[in-house]
Amino acid sequence: MSNSPTMRVVALQAHGGLDQFKLDTWPRPEAEDGHALVEVKACGLNYMDVFVMHGMPGMPTKMPRIPGGDIAGIVRSVGAGTDPSWVGKKVALFPRFPKGGVLGENGNGGLCEYISVDEEQLIEIPEGVSFEQAAALPIAYGTSHRMLFTRGHVQKGEKILILGASGGVGVSCIQFAKMVGMEVFACTSTEEKGRKLQALGADHIINYSDEPKFSKAVWAATGKTGVDVAVNFTGGDTWIETQRSMAKGGRILTCGSTAGHECEIDVRFLWHRETEIIGSRAYVPDDIRACLDHVASGRLEPVIETLLPLERAVEGIGLMENRQVFGKVIVTP
Repeated sequence: MSNSPTMRVVALQAHGGLDQFKLDTWPRPEAEDGHALVEVKACGLNYMDVFVMHGMPGMPTKMPRIPGGDIAGIVRSVGAGTDPSWVGKKVALFPRFPKGGVLGENGNGGLCEYISVDEEQLIEIPEGVSFEQAAALPIAYGTSHRMLFTRGHVQKGEKILILGASGGVGVSCIQFAKMVGMEVFACTSTEEKGRKLQALGADHIINYSDEPKFSKAVWAATGKTGVDVAVNFTGGDTWIETQRSMAKGGRILTCGSTAGHECEIDVRFLWHRETEIIGSRAYVPDDIRACLDHVASGRLEPVIETLLPLERAVEGIGLMENRQVFGKVIVTP
């Protein structure tokens, strides 16, 4: 009988629904050369985990697969060639592997008790930041930080429209926008979410369940001048309405397409209003460090709505799938 150490994991056995996840016991990994073994203290869920569950055309995922791309924990050991001073430090993990791919999608993620990662993925957590806070940041807040500041160059006093405002990226966009003094127009699907967004600081709430032609509400609220910036990672049938909402010289920022990749646009708005469309791929380590520093300084408080133990992690993925989440879901192994 083997005495090798084991760990609990939640692993996806095959593409499909929530019934394809299994709470299981696996061998505990070891820190390979250039790697560190991290004891997982918190793991944040993202809509990416829903995509992985269902399977994405052209993006094969080896099974079984442990989901979860936002990870925080403690370095317990290191492999040869890794700086030994990492041992005992609190870390957040950069979700992208050095050679490409993402934790929880192209390699195992954080719905487990231990994970071995490349030293390049280690980001030290500053004093005053909890594991749960750190695990809320990398993908959603890191993506928003890069999209708004590095790519979008948002400025104090500008008007910004945010679609899908109640999810992780949307909520973080609102927080960053208010941090720099922007006027925020937030689109959401329910009155309850609208109240939460208003409490978060959104200046104008648009319920697109009631107002699918949301540009009319934007146009009225801005005195027929439109917004300077729009964040649209929804895709689907929302693009023309977004274009109609823009001020002359405005810029549309996009980092995804959760409602569909094929989007209809009206090219007349591109020249008539001189609209820029700016893509933002994801995040870099400095985005995550900046987010951690904002939390440590008290400028930012990540919105964590749900905390779940590992054995209830699948409930969290179900909440994500049904869009019943405001902010982040965090699992604590």
